[in-house]
Amino acid sequence: MDAEFPHSLALPHLAKLHAYTPGLQPTEAGWTKLNTNECAYAPSPRVAAALLGEIGEEGDSLRRYPNPSSNPLRAALAAHHQLQPANVCVGNGSDDILNLLMRCFCAPGPGTGFTFPSYSLYPVLVGIQDGAAAVIEFDRSMQLPLDKISNSSARIFFLTSPNAPTGVAFANSEIAQILSRFSGILVVDEAYAPFAKENAISLLANHPRLVVVRTFSKAYALAGIRVGYALGHPDLIGLLDRVRDSYNVNRLSQVAALAALEDQGYYSDLIQRICRTRDHYQNLWRESGWFTYQSEANFIFTEPCNARGESGPVVAKSAYEYLSRHRVLVRYFPSHALTASFLRISVGTDDEMTVLQNTLEAWLKHA
Repeated sequence: MDAEFPHSLALPHLAKLHAYTPGLQPTEAGWTKLNTNECAYAPSPRVAAALLGEIGEEGDSLRRYPNPSSNPLRAALAAHHQLQPANVCVGNGSDDILNLLMRCFCAPGPGTGFTFPSYSLYPVLVGIQDGAAAVIEFDRSMQLPLDKISNSSARIFFLTSPNAPTGVAFANSEIAQILSRFSGILVVDEAYAPFAKENAISLLANHPRLVVVRTFSKAYALAGIRVGYALGHPDLIGLLDRVRDSYNVNRLSQVAALAALEDQGYYSDLIQRICRTRDHYQNLWRESGWFTYQSEANFIFTEPCNARGESGPVVAKSAYEYLSRHRVLVRYFPSHALTASFLRISVGTDDEMTVLQNTLEAWLKHA
């Protein structure tokens, strides 16, 4: 038997594929973790109660497969969004939904479009399909390039709104303009929409080539449960179901998401609390002279300045490394000029944000 793995048997395009790089996930205690946009607070108490009830004393339910199509959850999501179950597909996190969309519409050649900066999983999924991406870059203004997207020849285009990593949200009026002109499938990836003033769900009724993607990871505080979903025309949802893995959402995840969905009062208060904290700190940093995008997500994208008023990639790297040395994790994207001067900071609890701010003030004294 050969000692080395026979790479020649793998699909050739995988040799140039770069896997998605997630944010650091420290395993030891003592870190202030503001780098992966997880919810700052615990999920609804109903979630833990529902999970315990589903498991039971003996765990007998775990030997049974889950509902293969997540039908109870589909029905609940449809009612929540005033749609029909046929408009909903549930996935193992929204990443699963994005992968299903790529399976359906991404092929070799520049058939998939997205903006930059945006979610860095998109190019990975395109690469897995051996596709080619048509990337449309923002400039620093983060104004939506309506004409470029509308005139794109892509079969499917992914638009993150609110945008990651900037937090900038795009108006429905702009999205509707794209839909009236773009001939492909437009995916509005709304992972952070519960924190925004507007969302694209109301556009679904008149635009059969629109798909809205949502997740339970952010506003519902269930990143560890892995549930996401797509909303769209029944014909399009039917395509996702054709390529969806069997039993793609486990039993406990379905139960947890249902319980969360049923406690809207709890989550409304939680979202308002996060938005208040977000607005306080982005205003504070602006008053300090830091350029900071107007975020409608649960994170802030800010360009730090040192004590001399200087900004840029060297300054951002200095702040990032100082925070890391003092066990405060934020996200830094040094590989492109549009992002290299900024830090993306998840909105934490009040105590976590105080630790962050105190550490930044210490950095200013030492930078």
